[in-house]
Amino acid sequence: MRKALVIGNWKMNGLQARNDELVRSVASGVADEAFAGVDIGLCPPSVYLQTIGLQLAGTSVALGAQNMSQHASGAYTGEVSAEMLADVGCSLVILGHSERRALFNESDEDVAAKVKAALAAQLTPVVCVGETLQQREAGEAVSVVSEQVLQALSDLDVAMLEQVVVAYEPVWAIGTGLTASPEQAQEIHAALRKVLSGLSTDAADKVRILYGGSVNAANADALFAKPDIDGGLIGGASLKAEDFIAICRAAAVAG
Repeated sequence: MRKALVIGNWKMNGLQARNDELVRSVASGVADEAFAGVDIGLCPPSVYLQTIGLQLAGTSVALGAQNMSQHASGAYTGEVSAEMLADVGCSLVILGHSERRALFNESDEDVAAKVKAALAAQLTPVVCVGETLQQREAGEAVSVVSEQVLQALSDLDVAMLEQVVVAYEPVWAIGTGLTASPEQAQEIHAALRKVLSGLSTDAADKVRILYGGSVNAANADALFAKPDIDGGLIGGASLKAEDFIAICRAAAVAG
């Protein structure tokens, strides 16, 4: 059985004083036995990774980054490597988020290269896929996300594939207040697991597929109850300790 996973993606939000309060509240709020059934991670902006990593040391909450370079080192001003992230305590990294694809022109090939670099540094890559509203209305949602997964993961061997997390985030639901219904989300998650099974049946049973896109404390229970939804990649709600803890509790119960 796959253990539930909830990751908070702060995006470009947070200042030190507020970060400190938020991290302390989340870490203490998920410290009891009721949350044993869920893995939890926080992905703050890179400038705060080391500070927050020190805060999270000794807690049950993992540290993650929102992006990284596919390059190991060199003349790449402004970039951060996988090895650097591991060096400051990260254990996971979000890759291929739709905002990176749309705003920074990241391609499927870029995402695939980053996945390999993350795995080489023993980071868990959280590979984001998702369709636009236009693609969904055209009936292309399954084909779009399936191709994104194949492009990102098809060159991995089984052992590497088993270490990956996939996050389905419909582009039309990110930060809009719109959310895929539990049935819509489950349909895509089931399709993604079928794609994974084509790469490796064993890996398909083990890879956790998260849902993201305006997940909140009110809809988390219904989403996480679906058989192929293994947790969430949480945006805005991860900036509010009470809401994020409630989402983590929903995942723990469902898991």
